[in-house]
Parts: sequence; C-alpha cells; structure tokens
Amino acid sequence: MTSLDGEFLDRWHRLVAERDLDALAAILAENVSMGAPPYWDKLHGRPLVHHLLGLIIHTIEDFTYHREWHDDSRGQGEMALEFKGHVGELDLQGLDLITLNEQGLVQNLDVVLRPMNALEALRDVIAPQMMRFLSQSAD
Repeated sequence: MTSLDGEFLDRWHRLVAERDLDALAAILAENVSMGAPPYWDKLHGRPLVHHLLGLIIHTIEDFTYHREWHDDSRGQGEMALEFKGHVGELDLQGLDLITLNEQGLVQNLDVVLRPMNALEALRDVIAPQMMRFLSQSAD
C-alpha cells in the first residue's frame, strides 16, 4: 500500500464514521463514476455521486468496515473495503471497490451489496430521494 492510499483510507474511514459529507465531496474527483445497485448504468460526476453516497451513509445503520484489500500493481491505488450494517431490521454486507486517480481522489467507486432483501430495503428508502434530486438538478 502506498502512502497516498494510506492517507486516503484514513480520511475515508474518518468521514464515513463521522458522516462528514463536506469531507466526502473533497475526496471525489470532479469526473468520478459510481456503479451502485440498483442502478444499471454508472452514475457520473461529483454532485450526483456525492448525493447518492450521502444518502447511503445516512441510511445504512451501524455501518462498519471489516476487511481491506489493496492493489497498486497498475500504478494507481485500487482497494476493496468490506462493510456491514443494517437497513431497518435487515443485515447488509457489501464491498466498496475504489480506484484513486493520480491526485489520490476517488475516480471510480463500485458498490456490491447483499442480500437482496436488504438491497431492496435500501433502494426503497433512497430511490424517492434520488428521484427528487435528479428532477431538481434537471430544472
């Protein structure tokens, strides 16, 4: 793991634990992309990704990271972070797959979640808020 990756992970863990959305925006590249269930297409751009991550951070309760994997073999920081939490009474497990750019900012984030019923519960909470955000952004 490079020192850039270590610095990033320290910031990432701190901002997620503190639910610090301002700090979250600061570590996203302007042209960040995010793949997240239940969306088929990737989401692009800091405002959209920041909004969705904020909703996720505030919806998943008792969100904690448990394991990490790092790969610097392609010259850019890549990591996988396993997390657990719950939505309502449903336990949730997931993986954040993160790629950093040369400046140490999140260039790509893919989120994998299970089980399906917890994913559906998360979607049911987040989808209406995302739709409002998207309709306001289009105005």
